[in-house]
Amino acid sequence: MDRSIAGFDWDDGNTAKCLKHGVSIAEIELALNSPSIVAPDPKHSIEEQRFIAIERNQVGRPMFIAFTFRELHGETLIRAVSARYMHKEEIEKYEKSTRYDN
Repeated sequence: MDRSIAGFDWDDGNTAKCLKHGVSIAEIELALNSPSIVAPDPKHSIEEQRFIAIERNQVGRPMFIAFTFRELHGETLIRAVSARYMHKEEIEKYEKSTRYDN
């Protein structure tokens, strides 16, 4: 992503939605500061362009994060829309897709 990010956009709405799945704000911010896999999410980009990120938290647990960018007072902020830990089947698919064959 070729954007200069000033920080994160949190309010009661997106904070509650992210926390309900047990993922902390700190985990989300750390993951989105250095995501390993980011892809557009056209299915959910009707009103604004959305993205998905897959990253592991500090203890290695894979997370799925949906987010967008918001412009506020001339600055670009990352707004997490939803975050959750990945299910076993998603983890297996992710690990298989990132594995390199020798």
